[in-house]
Amino acid sequence: MNDNELLQEAKKARLKAYTPYSEFQVGAALLGKSGTVYHGCNIENAAYTPTNCAERTAFFKAVSEGEREFEKIAIVGGKAGDSGDVLCAPCGVCRQVMMEFCNPDTFRIILSDGPEACKIFTLKELLPCGFGPANLDN
Repeated sequence: MNDNELLQEAKKARLKAYTPYSEFQVGAALLGKSGTVYHGCNIENAAYTPTNCAERTAFFKAVSEGEREFEKIAIVGGKAGDSGDVLCAPCGVCRQVMMEFCNPDTFRIILSDGPEACKIFTLKELLPCGFGPANLDN
């Protein structure tokens, strides 16, 4: 699946976001090594801290289905009713979840940056001194 197709899948996921408080809807599409795409949206909660980000929703769905290796993730976001093409980088907690399951040198994060543009980063670029399973090998 190419990057633009994965961004379109993220836009589909964004439509399912539950955001009655912020009205900022985020969608994610995570591509597993198996070729399966896992969708995630942000899900808000009145108590705020139980809120879950779109990226973690996609990862948790994938892991709960047995997927453990991933190629890339596309993320889109924006206010409810808009196109979803606002640059929306993953938060620190989501980056840490990615670090648990992804090779930081090769895992790609694709962010929409306008209707016809995107920015692509490796996990290492967004989390340069990440802490992951390899740190516990000693």
